[in-house]
Amino acid sequence: MRLLALAKINLGLEVLGQRRDGYHELRTLFQSISLADEIEITERTDGRIYVSGDDPSISWGEDNLIFQAALKMQKMSTSTRGVEVRVKKRIPPGSGLGGGSSDAAVILMALNLLWKLRLPLEELTRIGQQLGADVPYFFHGGLCLGEGRGDFLQPLPDMAERAVLLVLPRWTISTRWVFQHLVVTLTSAAKVSKINQFLKDNNLAVLANELEETVFSRYPQLRKIKEAISETEAELSSMSGSGSVIYGLFRDKKTAAEVGQKIGQSFPEVTVKVVRTVNRFHYWQIVGVGV
Repeated sequence: MRLLALAKINLGLEVLGQRRDGYHELRTLFQSISLADEIEITERTDGRIYVSGDDPSISWGEDNLIFQAALKMQKMSTSTRGVEVRVKKRIPPGSGLGGGSSDAAVILMALNLLWKLRLPLEELTRIGQQLGADVPYFFHGGLCLGEGRGDFLQPLPDMAERAVLLVLPRWTISTRWVFQHLVVTLTSAAKVSKINQFLKDNNLAVLANELEETVFSRYPQLRKIKEAISETEAELSSMSGSGSVIYGLFRDKKTAAEVGQKIGQSFPEVTVKVVRTVNRFHYWQIVGVGV
């Protein structure tokens, strides 16, 4: 079985407060994009789980989310079936694009189908929440509002397709480090939510990522990249999740590519890619597994 696991960007991210469980209460907008990891799944008869990939910077052992996802599904099964998973990584780790979470969600859905477990979406979501806050989003795709840790999802009407310029630094950023050093002012009930404002008027320009200041204080080059994109025809320039990717949304691919070329010349230490947003219907056409 060969599958694709799509990346996401966060169109906006607001920090609402600290939770009793140590996590932060968030409000965010998820949007799937066409950048994808390639996953190959082969059943095994010996009950073993093997995970491997072509990115040496990633641990492919038992701490990998794919392994953990497969193990949880195996425990739900009454058989002794195992699985071997091979991954061609196209979504950079530590970038804020959700590659590991997307891989885990695809494995949960694929093994649910392959092993005929017939687990409903609610159960897959519960398992996904145990693996990571972003995992449940990848059972939906398209444009979604995420609340709680980002794991309570409300699918929203899809917006028109945009070209997405991704600016990929050569370093990764730890999500844990970002939240440990958070310098944003927590969004209060009285503070106007830019995400709620966007949901009313569909103006992308109002959206913001409240984790940026924390990240930019340590990586000022990312601020310069965002500012450079903001000075172009981009409808929105932002950091995705906790970084390190900075992206720009454009009406057309040609403009995004031209801006990307200039960014690459001005910041030779980064890699640029132009992809596109993916609506919910096409997300499921691409991912190719059902729940």
